[in-house]
Amino acid sequence: MNPHNFFAELKRRNVYKVAISYAVVGWLGIQIATQVFPFFEIPNWAIRLAVLAIVIGFPIALVIAWAFELTPEGLKRTEDVGLAVARQQPRDRAWIFVVIIAGAMSVGLFFLGRITAPSKQKGVNEVSPKSIAVLPFENRSEEKANAYFAEGIQDEIVTRLSKIADLKVISHTSTQHYKSAPGNLPEIARQLGVAHILEGSVQKSGGEVRVNVQLIKAANDFHLWADTFDRKLTDIFSVESEVAKAIAEQLRAKLTGQEEEVITAKPTDNPEAYDAYLRGLAYTLKPGGVTPANSLGAQKYLREAVRLDPKFAVAWALLSYVDALGYVTQSLQPTGALREETRLAAETALTLQPNLGEALMAKGYYYYGCLKDYDSAVRYFEQACQVLPNGSRIPESLAYVSRRRGQWDQSESYFNEAERLDPRNANLLTQHALSYALLRRFPEALRKLDQVLNITPDDMDTIAIKAGIAQGEGDLARASALLTPLHPAADHTFALETQVYQAILERRPAQIIVRRAAVANPIEKDAVYGPFSIEIGARVAARMEEPDRAIAAIGKLLSIPYRGPLVWVRPLTPALLRLDPMFDPLRSDPRFQKLSEERPK
Repeated sequence: MNPHNFFAELKRRNVYKVAISYAVVGWLGIQIATQVFPFFEIPNWAIRLAVLAIVIGFPIALVIAWAFELTPEGLKRTEDVGLAVARQQPRDRAWIFVVIIAGAMSVGLFFLGRITAPSKQKGVNEVSPKSIAVLPFENRSEEKANAYFAEGIQDEIVTRLSKIADLKVISHTSTQHYKSAPGNLPEIARQLGVAHILEGSVQKSGGEVRVNVQLIKAANDFHLWADTFDRKLTDIFSVESEVAKAIAEQLRAKLTGQEEEVITAKPTDNPEAYDAYLRGLAYTLKPGGVTPANSLGAQKYLREAVRLDPKFAVAWALLSYVDALGYVTQSLQPTGALREETRLAAETALTLQPNLGEALMAKGYYYYGCLKDYDSAVRYFEQACQVLPNGSRIPESLAYVSRRRGQWDQSESYFNEAERLDPRNANLLTQHALSYALLRRFPEALRKLDQVLNITPDDMDTIAIKAGIAQGEGDLARASALLTPLHPAADHTFALETQVYQAILERRPAQIIVRRAAVANPIEKDAVYGPFSIEIGARVAARMEEPDRAIAAIGKLLSIPYRGPLVWVRPLTPALLRLDPMFDPLRSDPRFQKLSEERPK
């Protein structure tokens, strides 16, 4: 065919007109689908389907334009319309106006989308459509003691979801503050930075378990998916796996083969061992945080779990983590035996499952908390991050390691990442605030502390930290206003110390130290630690040239047994009074000279 004749034929058959018109109107249709559909919360698959239909329709329209001719008598095959007849048809300019109007609308929608893109992108960054928080599961068992079981099932589902890299999963620590089925889901989702909420309940009766779950789109309270699982206690792992896979499917998360294998893994074949594990896990999830009681309780049940099933890798890993955390915080006695159990438990877990994220995390914490080998700790934490992409403890731990190394910017980056996954973890936010305070970035520290108080209103230690910052800024009036309403008990040592330092700064130390000591931990209740603050008060009074208070306190201390504040097993003695330079301002006082004389035995 002659090319000139071919292009002339295209023009005669109006193929050019159809191509131009379709392209412009099609582009308008695509702009409407991409810019307007999301406003009405039309699913993404409908948008993709509309765009695909427009693209596929283009060659079809060209074929129709080639094969058919629009005449006053209707649509006819081009071969049936003579060339002379086609030329005699009046030229219709309407298509030009359609193209111009459609083009103008398309351009308008295109630039509207570009203008609003930054705000949309910001919203997307803040709330990913593939984000979820799992709220506490309601315990519907007749035995309320089974609450540990419901809490454990919730955390196990969170753990499995957290291993899917394409999801954003909020940590259990941030969700434990909420009720099982609250009414204000949009507000909770906003606080947690997620688009979806999973609610559920667990009913355990003998060897039977019923688990109810429902996935909710928080913005409009729309229930995307719900199911009920009735299982034998020995088959509870299948529920956790099925729920995780169903959520991934509903949120259209990409699930790799390795991730699917990990979330469907069965950690143990021993139901008694798993029950002990869940009991130990429950102690690690208690709101009180890391305390001696919680650490000992977790340690007891986790040791039982691995005794019942020595191949229970996840239990070995959690035991190692509990031990390491107890070692570094001294909620457990930091003995050589504890350090050795920490190492052995982590290595056993890694031997059983070399790619287990929890085991890599535990080994990293062993190096960080027990050995202070930061290079090795970072190596294991980074390996753990590959298989636990939503594990908030990993960036949190890296933040602590970086802080210890003086890498402040890197530490802050890790803190921010940890808070993205665990936005309402009061301890995490407090640690971030303390980092700001160490850097003397006091306004930022105060903002973090206000976030903590929003989660745990009237928390005494948080208020005391704010008062300490006010002291650091030289604003004693503001510090006093924060500290005066506080009435700390003996276990609120930080608040007590901050009040004492406030008194020192206000030049009235000894009086408040003695008064606080008597209120917080009287000798009548604690003969060993009760006099602790009295000795501190005596030393401060001596340095502040308040001899009457100092000598009265020293006389009392010499008459009773107690633990000294500076050396564990040693109370104040006449020999120490003669040697300790802190008591130099009292040397010329005859009363002090008499007290510092050795008494006959």
